[in-house]
Amino acid sequence: LILIGGFVQLLAGFLAFRKYDHLGGAAFLTFSALWSSFGATRVLAAPLPGHLLDIGAGKAEGFTAGSVAFLVLNAFLIILASSFNVVLLCLTLTMELLTVCFLLFTLEKLPLPFETVMLSILSAICFYGATASLANCMFGKDLLAMGPPLLTVQSSKQDREDALPCVCPRSHLTSGLRTIAELLNAGSVCGVPTDTVYALAASCRHPQAIEKVYRIKDRPQEKPICIFISNLEQLRAAAPPISPLLWEFMENVYPGGIGCIIRKGEWLKKLGVGAGYSRVGTQDSIMIRVPDLTVLVHLIDMTGPLAITSANPSGEVDSTHHDMVISRLGHKLEGVLCDGQSDEVVASTVVNCTEIDESGITIVREGCIPAGKVMQIFERVKNR
Repeated sequence: LILIGGFVQLLAGFLAFRKYDHLGGAAFLTFSALWSSFGATRVLAAPLPGHLLDIGAGKAEGFTAGSVAFLVLNAFLIILASSFNVVLLCLTLTMELLTVCFLLFTLEKLPLPFETVMLSILSAICFYGATASLANCMFGKDLLAMGPPLLTVQSSKQDREDALPCVCPRSHLTSGLRTIAELLNAGSVCGVPTDTVYALAASCRHPQAIEKVYRIKDRPQEKPICIFISNLEQLRAAAPPISPLLWEFMENVYPGGIGCIIRKGEWLKKLGVGAGYSRVGTQDSIMIRVPDLTVLVHLIDMTGPLAITSANPSGEVDSTHHDMVISRLGHKLEGVLCDGQSDEVVASTVVNCTEIDESGITIVREGCIPAGKVMQIFERVKNR
């Protein structure tokens, strides 16, 4: 039980750090060390025949000093926890009392009822906190209350906005979506979420914005930029010279994390690409994708087709959270649409469909959709 309890606290600490919760991570790592130390000492020094550890009179100085150090460290965690929620505050307070148990135990003055009560309270708080965190995370809303912060730092909305390098509205707000749409329609470059990783977006009606995308991420000019549309009906309305096999294939992969490279033509101007025609794709081809993300589809409906490329400096890993986009490129952008953690950790899969009727398709880049699955879809469509 000692090992299991310490391991669970250690695991919670690492998970908190992975989610950028540095207070939670520090707290649970501290709790893991305290739990393991107290539990191991309590068992090894138990007053039973042949006990393994003697911390009797004159031998308890080291254990006493350690428990006092835990008391001081946890006191700082109590102050910090009061600015988060009531459950975390109660947990740190209980751990402080448990540390007092450790101290009394080293001094051989620990009442058994006091220790039993503290461990029972700790178990109840840990059970409720874990259940509430899991339920709220799974359903995306506060089903079980964690309690408000008791200490808050007063700051105006304007102060918080001034601290950011660019405009950073939330994706679930209609006003936030309109703000980013207005920026894109005015020729700005913004970071946006996609159904894979975060991307840089520019309106296809503003070639200077597409040029800016290349400068922002130091992208080689020979690497083409693809376009996103909101639905396949937009493509049908532009009437590109696409074969029935290619139409059928795109109907099976859109919307989703697969981009199709098709032949370029004047039909792109009917699609709404406009002045950016020469700055997207290559001279002969263009990659088009329909994303499977509601907020991005709504944004495209407000702006028209968007020129899209991953939101990271060239050669670096993809951005999987809006915080990564803001910290890496925010000072070069006019806005970032904040949507939290991305659904994928790699970009889309790119398929060359320019010779689909003659020689089939080829995988240009394997991304979030495995190449084998793409080929299975194609074979099924072709056989049909």
